[in-house]
Amino acid sequence: MTPSTTSAAATRGALQRRLRAYSALIALAAICIVFGVLSPDGFATLGNAANVLRQISFLVLVAVGATFVMSVSEYDLSVGATASLGGVLAAKLAVAGVGVPAQLAITLAAGFGVGVFNGLVVTRFRVLSFITTLATGTLIGGAIFWITDGATVFENIPDAFGVLGRGEWLSLSYPAWIMLATAAGAAFTMRQTVFGRQLQAIGGNTQAAFLAGIHVARYKTLAFGLCAALSALAGLLLASRLGSAQPTGGNALFLPAYAAVFLGVAASREGVPNVGGALVGAAILGVLANGLTILNSPTYLQDMLTGAIVIGAVIFQQIGRER
Repeated sequence: MTPSTTSAAATRGALQRRLRAYSALIALAAICIVFGVLSPDGFATLGNAANVLRQISFLVLVAVGATFVMSVSEYDLSVGATASLGGVLAAKLAVAGVGVPAQLAITLAAGFGVGVFNGLVVTRFRVLSFITTLATGTLIGGAIFWITDGATVFENIPDAFGVLGRGEWLSLSYPAWIMLATAAGAAFTMRQTVFGRQLQAIGGNTQAAFLAGIHVARYKTLAFGLCAALSALAGLLLASRLGSAQPTGGNALFLPAYAAVFLGVAASREGVPNVGGALVGAAILGVLANGLTILNSPTYLQDMLTGAIVIGAVIFQQIGRER
């Protein structure tokens, strides 16, 4: 192989890696351009951009939580049920006269407890995470229907309950600010702290991490706890936004959240779960849903596109690994 051929191959490889690293951002920009051209008055406005940020805030919170769990090579299939639990619990507390700060603290603690339970079952009894969390989600779903009798919680909810979900600051909703702060904190944690680096070490090679002295079971359990707490927070904010809590209100966040994470994995240079990628992935899904809604497209088309995106992202990730 001549030096010129080697140089061309190296340049081509570098270009492929660069395109992979920015593929999600390129896709997001392309989608925005398409919808902006198709509906300049409805889509390409600052008001709609703020609306998209509010819409994806609940999804991003669940996706960031899923990123923590996927970083240690596990899955949490109970995130949707946990989000529903967070909304119902917060609404019930509001009806009982509990203040907003206490609602937030109790809901986060309940979500964290669900995650710790998942983590303990996975690490102590070595049960596969997708089986454990699928069973936990089913259990939580049944408990919610028992508590609510299958009915939406909306009667006697005080106006203060809607503060977190409907309030605004500097033209952005509180959920959007909470989403941005959470994503920034999670990204810093994953990249700049010992805790984040140890999660990534466990996900890279669990046995090697254990031999290096990392307490694998403890960190996996904490990852599950953070995931469930963020899912419960998303459910609380969603219920606050709507002014009511449905028994299955958070279930719709499950598949899009993992789609967002897989998009981030497929597009990242390292090919690992990362907060920034999950944020961009959620933005892609949110912009698609928003644009299709503005164009009066049927809702089933959004579901079909989400499923196709998940399959495509997984295939793209696998191809990247093989290469």
